[in-house]
Amino acid sequence: MSRSSIRRRALVVDDEPSSRLNIRDLLSMERFAVDEAGDGLDGLEMVKRNSYDVVLLDIRMPKMDGLTTLKNIKLLQPMLPVIVFTAFGSSDRAIEAMKSGAFDYLTKPFDIDELVEVIRRAVEHKSLATEVQVLRQRLADVDAGEYQPDRFVSKSPSMQKIFKMIGKVAPSDVTVLIEGETGTGKELVANAIEYHSRRREKPFVKVNCSAIPEGLLESELFGHEKGAFTGAHQQRQGRFELADGGTLFLDEIGELSPALQPKILRVLEQGEFQRVGGKETLRVDVRVLAATNRNLQEEVQAGRFRKDLFFRLQVVHIVIPPLRERREDIPPLVNHFLKKHGGKRDLLATRQVLSLLKDYEWPGNVRELENVIERAVVLTPGRTITHEHISLPTISASDSVTKSRSNDPSSLALRDILETVERDVILTALQRARWNKTRAAKLLKISRRVLFTKIKEYKLTP
Repeated sequence: MSRSSIRRRALVVDDEPSSRLNIRDLLSMERFAVDEAGDGLDGLEMVKRNSYDVVLLDIRMPKMDGLTTLKNIKLLQPMLPVIVFTAFGSSDRAIEAMKSGAFDYLTKPFDIDELVEVIRRAVEHKSLATEVQVLRQRLADVDAGEYQPDRFVSKSPSMQKIFKMIGKVAPSDVTVLIEGETGTGKELVANAIEYHSRRREKPFVKVNCSAIPEGLLESELFGHEKGAFTGAHQQRQGRFELADGGTLFLDEIGELSPALQPKILRVLEQGEFQRVGGKETLRVDVRVLAATNRNLQEEVQAGRFRKDLFFRLQVVHIVIPPLRERREDIPPLVNHFLKKHGGKRDLLATRQVLSLLKDYEWPGNVRELENVIERAVVLTPGRTITHEHISLPTISASDSVTKSRSNDPSSLALRDILETVERDVILTALQRARWNKTRAAKLLKISRRVLFTKIKEYKLTP
């Protein structure tokens, strides 16, 4: 499935309606979706709101002339090719347009074949420029340490198996489902798979399905047509279109609504979809990586997740163990985060600190460990991290009950003990859900209303 099946998008900015109509008809025959603007100001606003493959711009226009519009477009989107129309004989304006970043210029009246050829070259140029930009950014990221293949820090046998699995599946195009608790590094696994894949020079688009309201997620993934719903003033490409030829990472896919799940399944199986409010079937070539902190098999059994979508997602299934099951990784992770956040300081953690950290349960996993170390780095005036610089959440419910019984006989009242346990369990659920009340209520198997009442009762805060 090639990108040619996706319609390109062009903007025609010209104050003459007849000229816009002629160009629109020509571009439509070349399978372009075409937007129009009657002056430079309107054209500039459309460039701000939409994504285009090429702009065709007249020099002589009211409100804002073509050269000023061109300069502003290049400030907004330097790689967007702009083809300028000039009057016959106006060589000074043509030269000025090229100096200002125009891809090419044509004199009116223009030759149709010549215009088509220039447009094709412009679109191809934008595609190549985008690939070069992606490659340069990746090289810069590696130089800056933003992403490197060895960014995973682990010596545990369970993680070594995952590294081997990444090496095996990365070169293929199979769909991969990554499961693990919050903070275990699911996105790092997705990054590593994409980094070592054959698509690494192509777009890598990420979507957090839990961070986008349910009513907007379909439009975000598949795009929408103009007028599809209130506020849809322009056609908009979705994440699947933007990722065409590359990789799409669907984080927290377990949060997909039942209505959206069959549409995702259709893209995975057939590579096709329709924009919201659209009738045209679009085809894409996208590799999908998905991640979730839920047990999707249990979600399927509970009827909350489609069985066929689950099987389609887990062509390869990677489960990341929580940090409490690989405590041997804590010392090397601590050293890694000390170097990452310590700047030029050569920081060290005492044995007492490492012992303290290894005894903790880490409900927030590696992300929580990094936060603890980052805070310790800020609080440390010297080069040594001691236990005074380590701040861990309240002790567990069972420990708090034991402590209260041994230190304070008056606290043996059953009600006090149960309240202590309930408070700590609710706090742990909120921390695991990163204070997402809906998710915490599901973990606790209580309603949101009851959860809000308990949060207020126990005065819990992030």
